[in-house]
Amino acid sequence: MHFVPSRPLVIAVSIALALSACGSNTDSADNQPLVPPAAPADQGAAEVAAVPSATAFVDTIASNQRGDARYATLATNAGVRILGGFLAVWKPLTELVDAGSPAPALDGFPAVVASTWTGVPNDGKPDGTIVNAAVHAANIDYVVQATANRSAAQATQAYLDDRRGKGYSVTEGLGPLTAAWRAAAQQTTTINAVAADAVSVLYNDGGNNTGVAGSANAGFGSVVDLVNLVGNNASTEPAKRFYKYARPYRWSAAVQLLPTLVPAKSTTPATDGGFTSGHSAEATRDAVAMAYALPERYQELLARGLELGESRILAGMHSPLDVLSGRILGQASAAANLADAANAAKKAAAVTQAHATLMAATGTNADSFAAYAQSGTPANDRFADYAVNKANYLRRSTYGFAPIGAVGAAAVVPKGAEVLLETRQPYLSDAQRRVVLKTTALPSGYPVMDDAEGWGRLNLFAAADGYGAFNGNVVLVMDAAKGGFHALDRWRNDIVGSGKLVKQGSGTLRLAGANSWSGGTELSAGVLQGDSATAFGAGDVYVSGGTLIANAPAPLKVAGKYTQLSGATTLELDIGAAGGQGSMTVAGAATIAGGTLRVKFANGYKPKAGDSIVVLSAGSLKGKFVTITVDGYANVTPVYSATGLSLTIGG
Repeated sequence: MHFVPSRPLVIAVSIALALSACGSNTDSADNQPLVPPAAPADQGAAEVAAVPSATAFVDTIASNQRGDARYATLATNAGVRILGGFLAVWKPLTELVDAGSPAPALDGFPAVVASTWTGVPNDGKPDGTIVNAAVHAANIDYVVQATANRSAAQATQAYLDDRRGKGYSVTEGLGPLTAAWRAAAQQTTTINAVAADAVSVLYNDGGNNTGVAGSANAGFGSVVDLVNLVGNNASTEPAKRFYKYARPYRWSAAVQLLPTLVPAKSTTPATDGGFTSGHSAEATRDAVAMAYALPERYQELLARGLELGESRILAGMHSPLDVLSGRILGQASAAANLADAANAAKKAAAVTQAHATLMAATGTNADSFAAYAQSGTPANDRFADYAVNKANYLRRSTYGFAPIGAVGAAAVVPKGAEVLLETRQPYLSDAQRRVVLKTTALPSGYPVMDDAEGWGRLNLFAAADGYGAFNGNVVLVMDAAKGGFHALDRWRNDIVGSGKLVKQGSGTLRLAGANSWSGGTELSAGVLQGDSATAFGAGDVYVSGGTLIANAPAPLKVAGKYTQLSGATTLELDIGAAGGQGSMTVAGAATIAGGTLRVKFANGYKPKAGDSIVVLSAGSLKGKFVTITVDGYANVTPVYSATGLSLTIGG
């Protein structure tokens, strides 16, 4: 956010305040030089998110090959191993590996191979054993209820998400940029509606899914390459063959398979497992890749990826655990390919090309592109409602299962997972991004999700909203000259913890959560904006440089002390007509050693002559601002008291 001088029609007045002879501010109570309090104490060190000791998926993804399913085991296949939590729900029939077999034990997992499998439950040839009957029953019953109550719109969406290319479908998460992306990628589909005879005819998409890749598409080929490369070594087939868990309609006749998808029903159950969902895994990794290239639509794309997974449940094709595991494998596969050093140049080329091409297509530039990307409304962008996206993402991350494991376990962050936030939070270090993932992780204990590496508990939607906790010093350096999120970002999580935030650099950070961290806030450069009443947590606020903005719909609350030093410091209050909007209240002492107060009026509010506006109230107030500017008014009188500051509007 950048401020420019007021235009001629908007007159700003600067009111010079008296200073002591030595040029310093004074304590009005005894006219002695004002001595500001010290900055909030540092917490000693930044929090870290150590790499877990478990064998890393990003190092072993190449083992996830379709190959001979007989040797796809937890010991030999990364895709099977990452979903090993399913063994607490369902144990597939396996055979021990003979001596000399190419499938050794690993990380304590037994060396086993898949047995012959029919894929038909309760047929007298058991393919496994139900370990947790309650979870299994809830898993299948969820599909029974979902398919019995699906709407016509959901049925149409489920059909399209089944038969259409997943990469094409996920682009719906781009909202105002969808058409431009599809045109640039040269994406096509032959399935845009449900044919009248779809109940008896199998229609396959004749389009090109992700588009035209490489040099054949000079304007967008690098972007298509990025989306394609996250599918390397990402097959769900080994997991399907190892776990041998049937599709929901084979478990229960009460599951109502979508009639238009009956022609797509496999006639060979033994090669048609439900766990894990291939559609869900592909949609997730495509969404992650697109979000990497175009982080201005990060959360919306991720939301679309999980929506496509839920379509598989509504279709009757998959169960919640099938879909949930697809999210896990899809995230891990995308991260492993994005973290591969061999793909560094490809990533950079895709990000650059995506922005250059789409800006040209939409008539935007570096300053206006982000706003355009978010310009949709619920009428023309299904993912325009942030609150709905957030609620749906959380629901689709757990599907309402009750915990079956330890609750309250500390989160771990997989090796390489920090790459998933690389373009969304480019101003953070890799170590900081790992802490963001750690402090925003999903709770522990849910079925399948407590893998040793931490992939199951990642909540990328929440991570895109910044830290979930400050458990140490968080030093944030944003360089506005680099543009994009370096110049402006918003954190919407409710931040807890005992740590301290230190904002540095020329960029702008907006805080919008119901925050309660207690270690304090120190602003030394750039802009720090409070968009909620408790934006700055429960500690002191210390401004040694830059601009602090109060833009909350109610008075912005400083729970401790507020200190503003002299020099290039500004407190901006965006005052509204009702509820104390934009004003600031300080529970402790407010010390104003100098600097500027700028008052703006928001939402069309225009005070009239004679109005007295309380802009700052405190337990106690010492000192004065050197300069006060009030946009639009040439005659304003500041009235200081021992506990606050009000402005009287002149005629």
